[in-house]
Amino acid sequence: MNLVASKKVQKLTASIFQEVADLKRLALNRGLDVIDLSVGSPDLPPPAFVVEELVKYASDTANYGYTLKGIPEFHEAVSSFYQQRYAVDIDPKKEVLQLMGSQDGLAHLATAIINPGDYVLVPDPGYPIYEASVTIAGGALYPFALLAENNFLPILDDIPLHILENTKMMILSYPGNPVTALADKSFFEKVIDFAKRHNILVVHDFAYSELIFDNHPQISFMSVPGAKEVGIEFNSLSKTFNLAGCRIGYAVGNEQALNILGTFKSQIDYGVFYPIQKAAVAALTSEYTLLKEQVKEYEFRRDTLMAGLEKSGWQLAKSPATMFLWAKIPDGWRSRQFAFELINQAGVAVIPGDAFGKQGEGYVRIALVQPAERLSEAAARIHEFLAKYNH
Repeated sequence: MNLVASKKVQKLTASIFQEVADLKRLALNRGLDVIDLSVGSPDLPPPAFVVEELVKYASDTANYGYTLKGIPEFHEAVSSFYQQRYAVDIDPKKEVLQLMGSQDGLAHLATAIINPGDYVLVPDPGYPIYEASVTIAGGALYPFALLAENNFLPILDDIPLHILENTKMMILSYPGNPVTALADKSFFEKVIDFAKRHNILVVHDFAYSELIFDNHPQISFMSVPGAKEVGIEFNSLSKTFNLAGCRIGYAVGNEQALNILGTFKSQIDYGVFYPIQKAAVAALTSEYTLLKEQVKEYEFRRDTLMAGLEKSGWQLAKSPATMFLWAKIPDGWRSRQFAFELINQAGVAVIPGDAFGKQGEGYVRIALVQPAERLSEAAARIHEFLAKYNH
């Protein structure tokens, strides 16, 4: 048998995360100790009371059937979380859709919403699922540049009118991945006006909502008047409560858009495991002390790594949010060359910026997913690596 992938799948590029993982494995096989700062998978544990809730309900064999959708307590918990954390009123019955992680929803949304030939505006650099989901759906991509000189915000007026006339959706993410920038209320107000004028659904990826540093405000897109009229917002418990492997998240906002996505999802899965839903409820309705502690920990890790790298003469912009540094690499390197040589020679794994789009060339993404001591060690190795090439 000779099987050939569909034309849609042939358009997809191989996962850079798998490519880096393969290089890491080869380095480990050579006996090299590798500090993995590539994948944004939290190394911190979930709260003990959340684990206890999961274990309690998983111990009851009556809880192993299909859930089909989010239980009412979960929807109520999301509504409460949004009110407590972002001062946003969310109708738990109409404005919440449970997902198997936010990536699950982002991956399926384009198929549920757009038709072949419809344009989707996506950030460049942007998280890979944004473009991949549109490609799978048969849509047309229009990447908009996120540049340092514009604080990594898109210039909406630069998008050609003939593109906008055929655009059905745009994707944003603040704080973003890989670009760790923040957006303010005035920018979101412009986005809402823009979306209304051009009849575009706004999709805001808010997965790093609880990893915002230096006392910057947490601004949900949903907190801006008019947002529900034009958009939805994705969030999850993966980064917020360190439940990445449990695969539970949600979308909130525009009822019509959520109904469409929910109809599509009802055809392809049977809901999130009930004990995981109950654990998520416990997390979302907690006192949130963990969230403050986590922010301090990631701030400390960021500052530790940056201080170490600055000793090497590698000056980086201070990340205001997320578990990443978006780092402009030293002159004379291409992103993949720098990242791959760093693994092979220094045993430090990062992701090359061009994996996130054309505008990512010249950058690498560094994940703060190791304790501060390991980040200091990574900085020391990078110092030796750069010193070798600077002489």
